Amino acid sequence: MLRTIWWFVYFFGYLIYSLPTIKKVQKIDTPMTVEERDTIIHQKPKHWAKTLVKLTGSNIEVVGQEKIPTGPVLFVSNHQGNFDVPILIGFLKKPLGFISKIEVKKIPFIPRWMEAMNCVFIDRKDRRKAVQSIKDGIETLKKGHSLVIFPEGTRSKGDVMGEFKKGGLRLATDSKVPVVPITISGSYRIMEESKFGFQAAKVKVTVHDPIFLPLDEKVDGNQLGIQIQEKIKQGF
Repeated sequence: MLRTIWWFVYFFGYLIYSLPTIKKVQKIDTPMTVEERDTIIHQKPKHWAKTLVKLTGSNIEVVGQEKIPTGPVLFVSNHQGNFDVPILIGFLKKPLGFISKIEVKKIPFIPRWMEAMNCVFIDRKDRRKAVQSIKDGIETLKKGHSLVIFPEGTRSKGDVMGEFKKGGLRLATDSKVPVVPITISGSYRIMEESKFGFQAAKVKVTVHDPIFLPLDEKVDGNQLGIQIQEKIKQGF
């Protein structure tokens, strides 16, 4: 119980403490690449996310980070639990944003950092707005920022992967950035399997070989989805 209380104190305390940093890093005018700028902006969120995971006592093993290409990529991951987001932010070296459900905007302080990290909010209840969010995500990738998408659309809360929703893969087929499949195994044990707060768990994150899309050909989103899903399954 004390661990859970301290976790929430740190969760909001660090966010409040770090808010003044947002404007400072966004105003940096030193010439640099998009990824170099993103790396600076993501320093605080990465520290915050990694600490949140460590406070649960969990052990995170990441395999295959060397496979991640330079430049913008679309990470496509399975989604087991609420800790998937801080695990990917804190333990993957590349700075990244997320395609996130719009309900997250209701959590105090978090939206300001998410906007700075180039996250894209999607309203799944409004088809027109959802389509526009996908278009915004495509532009974000084209500008050089990396994003993560969970095509299952919801947490599986276990080792069985849910069905992929193919619409989000337009992010890849329209932007033509490399796709990096990711398998997260065991994250649901931290929170979803715990009866009281959090519990320590061993989590393995597997980064698979990137999929490079042909720049001059139309890509079949359904076939791409099947290919990505098979790669992710190999990581269990």
